[in-house]
Parts: sequence; structure tokens; C-alpha cells
Amino acid sequence: MRTFHNAVGKIEAVAAAILLMMMVLLIFSGGIARLLAHPLNWTIDFATCFFAWACFLCADIAWRRDGLMSIDILIQHLPLAVQKALVTVNHLLISAFLMYVIYAGTWLSWISRARSFQGIPSISYSWITMSLPVGATLLLITTLLKLLDHFRARQPPLSAAVM
Repeated sequence: MRTFHNAVGKIEAVAAAILLMMMVLLIFSGGIARLLAHPLNWTIDFATCFFAWACFLCADIAWRRDGLMSIDILIQHLPLAVQKALVTVNHLLISAFLMYVIYAGTWLSWISRARSFQGIPSISYSWITMSLPVGATLLLITTLLKLLDHFRARQPPLSAAVM
């Protein structure tokens, strides 16, 4: 499972980088085209889609690397048992929230399936909203693996997940 998760992480990093580069290129080319009086209205729609997907992929990458902001100045002075309990509670709260996002994102994707992009009427808006449940699922898997590592004591009690 860990090997598969690491492989998915590498794929996420490549996909996020490609999506961010394509987003920038689309916005830039759309701006140049508009300057030349030949607007490409569809560029913003695709850039929006790429941005949504890149946000969730990058969030999982940052979570995997403990690169998210944390406030642990008070927590580090607590006894080790309390620190471990807080990390556990925090991971469980994060997991509960992500499960809600998966549910709500799936529902949102379902109800927006008939909606289309303004500049691209043949493509469903669900392509953007599916980034919610897919991204939340990736984040949930990472959170559960972090929780498992915490219980197996592979991870120090203070991490980016504390507060």
C-alpha cells in the first residue's frame, strides 16, 4: 500500500506541475489573443478547470510532505501523551471533514452534470466539481496513512497535523 501511495504521489506531482503550466499558458495565450482582437473565450474555462484540479493535487502533495502551516508553540510544551492524543484527534477531525467533502463533492458533481462551461458548451461542468471528491479522497488516504504511522510511532508526535 505504501509503495502504491508513493507512486500515486509522484504521479500527482507531475500532473499538478503540468496543470499549473497549462493554466498559465492558457491565460497568457488568451490575453495575447484578446490583445490582437481575436479573443479565445474558452481559455479561461480550461484554466479554471486546471486550477481546481491542481489545487487539490498540490494540497495532497503538501500534506504528504508536512508542508502545511501548523501552530505548535503551546502543544510542544505538553506531555508526550497529550501531544499524541491531540495528533490523533486532529487526524480524526480532518478525516471526518474530508469524508463530508467527498460526499458533498460527489453530490455537487452529480447536480452540475447538466451545466456546461460558458465558452465550451459541449463539456460538462462536472469536470471541475469532480476535483472535490477526487482530491478529498487523495487527502483522506494520506490522512489515514499518517494516522496509521502515528499509531505505529513512525512519526514524531508533533507534525504539521497538530494544530
